[in-house]
Amino acid sequence: MDLGLKGRTALVCAASAGLGFGCAEALAREGVVVTITGRDAAKLEAAAARLRLTGAEIRTAVGDITTEAGRAAALAACPEPDILVNNAGGPPPGDFRDFTDEQWMAALNGNLLTPIALIKAVLDGMIGRGFGRIVNITSASVKSPIGNLPLSNTARTGLTGFVAGVARDVARHNVTINNLLPGPFDTDRQVAISAAASKASGKSPAQETEERAVKNPAGRFGRPDEFGAACAFLCSVQAGYIVGQNILLDGGAFNSTM
Repeated sequence: MDLGLKGRTALVCAASAGLGFGCAEALAREGVVVTITGRDAAKLEAAAARLRLTGAEIRTAVGDITTEAGRAAALAACPEPDILVNNAGGPPPGDFRDFTDEQWMAALNGNLLTPIALIKAVLDGMIGRGFGRIVNITSASVKSPIGNLPLSNTARTGLTGFVAGVARDVARHNVTINNLLPGPFDTDRQVAISAAASKASGKSPAQETEERAVKNPAGRFGRPDEFGAACAFLCSVQAGYIVGQNILLDGGAFNSTM
C-alpha cells in the first residue's frame, strides 16, 4: 500500500532508539523527510546514519525535547512538519509515596506538557496547509494502569484527555491526532522495568524479562519496527478518518471485549 507520504516532512521526538526510531524508520521508508531528536549527539547521529540507508533525507536536532531549548532546536530543524510524533522517555517506576514533588512535575512536564507544547507549535500550520498527522506515543497504562508506574499512569492519562477534545476540533481540516499505546516492547524501557522488578522479586532482570514475555498472549514482546509500521499508517492519507483514538499495541495483554 502506498501511504501517500512521499515528500512530506516529519518531526519524530526521542528517536535515536526504541519506539521513536521505529517510527522514524517506517516514515523514512515511505519517502518522508524526517527530523529526529535526541539528547545524545553521538547516538543521534548514529541513528540518523542508519535511517539514511533507506534513501530518505534525515535531519537531526540535538536536545532534550522536554525543555524549551530542546523544543526550539527541534522546531528550528523542522519548523513546519506535516507529521509530528510525540515521544519522551517514561518516568521511573516506584511507589507513589516515595516520589518527590520534583519527580511528579518532571513526569507531567515530559509526558503531558511537552507534547501539548509541540502540538500547539505545529497545529495551526497543519490546519493552514490542509494536512496534518499527530501521533502521541503514550502507554497501555492509560487503559489498564500499571501498579508500579504511578507517574506514567497520571501524566499519560492527562494527555489522553487533552487529545480527546482537541482531535475533534481539528479533524475537519484533515488534521488528525491519535495516540499509540504500547504494551511491552523490546526496548531499553523494558530493561529498566525488569531491573526494577528484579529488586522486589529477587529474580534476575533476565528472568523477569523472560517471564513477562512468556505471559503475554503473543508469547513475546513487540518489536519497534512493528510499532513503527502502525505509526506510519496512522500518518497516511488513508487514515484521515481515524480521529482521537487510543490504539493499543500490546500483543493481547489487555483483556477486553471492546
